[in-house]
Amino acid sequence: MNSSLSIFRKVAVAEGISYLLLLFVAMPLKYFANMPLYVKYTGWAHGLLFVLYAAILVLAWQEQKWKFGKTLLIFVASLLPFAPFIVDRKLKDERPENASSMQ
Repeated sequence: MNSSLSIFRKVAVAEGISYLLLLFVAMPLKYFANMPLYVKYTGWAHGLLFVLYAAILVLAWQEQKWKFGKTLLIFVASLLPFAPFIVDRKLKDERPENASSMQ
């Protein structure tokens, strides 16, 4: 069975990709090519992934027993382009012996 951390990492990457698609593909198509439909669907997908990111972050927080500050930092990362990929990398690099490095 996958841990909430494993699921969170997958959702974080998907959320990061959807955010980049929204910012760098859908929005330019809307404003420069008059194609607003891409924003509608990409925005919908990104919104769903953002909610999943936040919900699974809470589950991972409880399961991993992270400090509130670390959890808040990971949440704020979801608001910045490219930051979810950095979070994924940091969480991948964590091991039980060095798990306190991000706390």
